[in-house]
Amino acid sequence: MTDGALESFEAHRPAMIAIAYRMLGSAAEAEDIVQEAWLRWQAAAREGVRSDRAFLSTVVTRLCLDRLKSARASREQYVGPWLPEPVRTDTPVDPESISLAFLVLLESLSPVERAVYLLHEVFGYSHSEVAEMVDKEEAACRQILHRARAHIQARRPRFAPSKEAHERLVTGFMSACLSGDLEGLKRLLAHDVTSWADGGGKVRGAALNPVRGADSVARLFLGSVKKASAGIMLELTEVNGWPALVLRLNGTVFDVISFETDGERIHAIRSVLNPEKLARV
Repeated sequence: MTDGALESFEAHRPAMIAIAYRMLGSAAEAEDIVQEAWLRWQAAAREGVRSDRAFLSTVVTRLCLDRLKSARASREQYVGPWLPEPVRTDTPVDPESISLAFLVLLESLSPVERAVYLLHEVFGYSHSEVAEMVDKEEAACRQILHRARAHIQARRPRFAPSKEAHERLVTGFMSACLSGDLEGLKRLLAHDVTSWADGGGKVRGAALNPVRGADSVARLFLGSVKKASAGIMLELTEVNGWPALVLRLNGTVFDVISFETDGERIHAIRSVLNPEKLARV
């Protein structure tokens, strides 16, 4: 392994992490995939590599596809709603393609549809490059992309026109929760707002089914805050590209709450309480 090969791998590490995280919805698994890619990179015949970037992206994509095949059974046995692992985003990112809402939507695509869509639409690879990466004919990849794109467009999450507009709603939500203002909280919520909680069967009290409707969702959060009021602290933090709330209980991160808004109302709330998913926040 030459110094140049090591430098090239490290230079492409952020892009590999970005692909793997969006494919898997798990920062921990993304890091495992990149570590496996490093082993493949060490063993690769360098003279046969035309593009380090394309080679490493191909390795990561195929490793992710293999991982998703084995993950299907465990996802089906997961207790309650499964949500992606949230990550703190302190550096500039594409807020739409890394948002928790978008990662949830990707889960509804097949693994190959997810790979083709991400590689072409988010990471800018050509149709021929994507076909080589997923080991399919280019014409087949174009059809896969067409299906995936239609699915995404039909269910695309709402995005606020600016982070500032989104943050105003999140801040208002936090203030209403801390002050116990039921009516004020309901005014921030869309009438058909939905809340999901991912406790992974490890957090007592985490809702096992989605909670729908402004009144029910408002009462859910006010009740949760009141129950834990003694040692609770809410802080505004950028998570997955958007302002979110991190709830600490006696100093320990207990919940990461992400919001889907249109700048005027909150349409969806996703709470990650599973302690195995909170290390990056």
